[in-house]
Amino acid sequence: MADFDYSDAPDAVRRFLNYKLVIQARSNLTVFNYYHDLRTFARYLLLTKNKGKYSDAEFDKIPFSDASDELFKAVKSEDIYEFLSFCALTLNNNSTSRSRTLSCLRSFYKYLSKTVMVIDVNPTEKIESPKKAKTLPKFLSLDESKQLLESVDGKNAERDFAIITLFLNCGLRVSELAGINLSDINEDMSALNVTGKGSKQRRIFLNDACRNALEAYLKIRPKNVKPQHKDALFISRNRNRISVKTVQWLIYKHLKEAGLESLNMSVHKLRHTAATLMYLYGHTDVRVLKDILGHEELSTTQIYTHVSDEKIIDAIYSNPLAGGVKRKKKEPEIKDEENEKE
Repeated sequence: MADFDYSDAPDAVRRFLNYKLVIQARSNLTVFNYYHDLRTFARYLLLTKNKGKYSDAEFDKIPFSDASDELFKAVKSEDIYEFLSFCALTLNNNSTSRSRTLSCLRSFYKYLSKTVMVIDVNPTEKIESPKKAKTLPKFLSLDESKQLLESVDGKNAERDFAIITLFLNCGLRVSELAGINLSDINEDMSALNVTGKGSKQRRIFLNDACRNALEAYLKIRPKNVKPQHKDALFISRNRNRISVKTVQWLIYKHLKEAGLESLNMSVHKLRHTAATLMYLYGHTDVRVLKDILGHEELSTTQIYTHVSDEKIIDAIYSNPLAGGVKRKKKEPEIKDEENEKE
């Protein structure tokens, strides 16, 4: 079951979330994002369709439970367009966030129109996704990555060092790392199974750095773990499975202690770093990198082929014509003046 409460949602939304969670086996994080986006949409509808009733209320305090199934069913395409405009201009959501919100609405209204068939027209069908700004991923350089690892210290040094080592070597998502179980690791510690987006599993092979870091951590891993978390690999100070928020906090902490705070890095940027280092130094084929990172589409992975000026420079200088070719100058023609006169 979901590890968050969505009992305040209207019946149609609760049934949709249950469908995603149980039938389609979507992850808790995915379902929570659906809940969050639909709650925001419901608050917008309540604010705009009930003129005056919520005018003095803080937007984030408008009760989700006030929304009805009929409110969602009456939505037209114009409402979706205006909501996306509200997200951009009032909520300051960027194009990526708005694309995710629209994806959620598409899934919800597809469920209402195709799965349970309670509406005849899907209002999201012809709506184009907001154009995403193309930005290159931020990442740590090789020297900065070493600097981060070398600086890890403190009470939970072995655990935190193992966490950062896995991020920088395996390119895990933060939710994937927090969800690793002891039973996911091979007996010889050569590989581990991780559960990614959509509950899809993939195998990650562990190099020497990862094995050594995990072995050092497992020697001091707490023994008196709470029963429901006894299989969790990484344990918090409360003897629970470490949470995503705790992992995010400890990464920020270690980046600051390593003197890398000014780079505005995040946990997800460590995933970018791992992918970039594998591509630049391991000459990893982009299709292999796709499988390592658990990307659905190759186009998602191809951004890492554009992150290095060195690669571009190397490509230019490796051109067989890079050394230049001397132009052959033609000898000037000697005109026969006698013949010209004739």
